[in-house]
Amino acid sequence: MVSDPGNETHGDLSTPIWSALGTRQAHLGEGDALVRRYQTDVAPFAAVADELPAAFEALHALMQPGDVAAVLSREPLSVPPILRSIPLGAVHQMVAETRVDNTSFGADFLELGDDDVDEMIALTQLTRPGPFVRRTNAMGRYIGLRDDGKLIAMAGERMRVPGYTEVSAVCVRPEWRGKGLAAMLINVVRADIERRGEIPFLHVFGENQSAIGLYERLGFQRSRVFMLNQITRAGAPAGVPLHGN
Repeated sequence: MVSDPGNETHGDLSTPIWSALGTRQAHLGEGDALVRRYQTDVAPFAAVADELPAAFEALHALMQPGDVAAVLSREPLSVPPILRSIPLGAVHQMVAETRVDNTSFGADFLELGDDDVDEMIALTQLTRPGPFVRRTNAMGRYIGLRDDGKLIAMAGERMRVPGYTEVSAVCVRPEWRGKGLAAMLINVVRADIERRGEIPFLHVFGENQSAIGLYERLGFQRSRVFMLNQITRAGAPAGVPLHGN
């Protein structure tokens, strides 16, 4: 197990959503002492201060019919009848404690911005690396690769906890897989995080053994396991299902 450094310069990776929204990404969220969540056009992730009815009632008050909230827990959640919770599976948190050798980057990559969002969304809908919506790119830096003008691969940053930044949205078009593009982009993102004096981490579904194997080869170590829960208002439309890691 990788333990979190016990000093005030580092946040708590045991509650990454809560920690990010209470510190470095507070400007991207909303909530109070009981619940925090990202703005819905940024990410579906939410966190409660504790798994008690009052906190879930506060989450319900923040949600509109059709909203979907993604909540991490150590066990499947028990929520009040006003909410519906579906466990989506076990998610492994992985942390890179050793620095990457940034001398081996081969391909040219591009900085991705607001003008690229439509293509970024299309690529994530094709490859399903995890939730990605209209303003997800506001969470951090995103880079990509193009071939003949088409976006074929990308990776970027998602949750920012004091001392840590999450690597996310790692995706490659099916016809370009097996060429080392994902590993290269992960290492570029990771090296940039490390240059800032931070530690990279990520989340991946436990069933995605090929991705876990890649991350382990790149030096990420398994830290802890969460359950990812999809929460909606009871009786409301289900909204857009969560997918990916």
